[in-house]
Order: sequence, then structure tokens, then C-alpha cells
Amino acid sequence: MADEVRKIILKGRKVIGGVAEGEALVSKMPLMGWGNVNVKGGFTVERNHPLFEVPFKGKVLVFSEPRGSGGFVGYGRTRQFGTNPAAFIYRKGNNLTVFAAMNMKVPTVTDFDQDPTEVIETGDYVRVDGDKGMVEVFKRR
Repeated sequence: MADEVRKIILKGRKVIGGVAEGEALVSKMPLMGWGNVNVKGGFTVERNHPLFEVPFKGKVLVFSEPRGSGGFVGYGRTRQFGTNPAAFIYRKGNNLTVFAAMNMKVPTVTDFDQDPTEVIETGDYVRVDGDKGMVEVFKRR
């Protein structure tokens, strides 16, 4: 019997337009940028973080919020090396998450009707429509 797929739609607010899709990589723990991003490898090097050295290249990076100072822009620098995520989805952001998304030129959505870190799981297939502020989550049953 074929796997059934359940679709969930999250409605949010556009940060950066465009459409991207791919496998989700989820962090319920805030991400820190300052000195904690390997831009050439495309992963966090923050010790004791659940995503420590887990590549985010080409994935839809879902996270609760940034933490720390201006270093979050390090995520934006990943585009120079082709290691950037396909899209950003976050529950709560700031000007630095916007700046990083602008540098990466990836669709980005925030301010959802549901907490994306509670609905989306690592491995779910996700389609991000930044223009509409909508995220489709495809879960296998």
C-alpha cells in the first residue's frame, strides 16, 4: 500500500518573496549566528545545539528565533559558498533574520497562525510561498 500524505497549511507573513521547497530541518532551540555558522560547510558549529554540524544546504530551515547579536548575518553569507538553505521559516525574527534572508535571497515567512516548530518536523517535505506568506507541509502517515 502506498504511503498516504497529509497536508497542513500554515498562514504567515511574507518577509522575502519567492517559492522554494524541500526537506525541513527544524530547530526548536534558537539559532545563534556570531561565530557559530560554518559558512563554507553550511551548518551550525554551536556546541550542544541539536543541529550541531547538521548540513542545512538546500533544506527549509525552520527555527524558533535567533539569539545573540549581529552575528546572525553569518547565515546570509552562506550564499557566497552555495551552502545556504532553500528557505527560512521562523516563529519570531528581527532585523538580522531579515537581513540574512535578503543576503541569501531565499523565500522567508514568519508570524504564523500556528507555531511552525510544533507543526513541522525534520524530514517533512515543505513548500514555502513567500509571496503569499503560506507554507504547505506534507507529512507521511
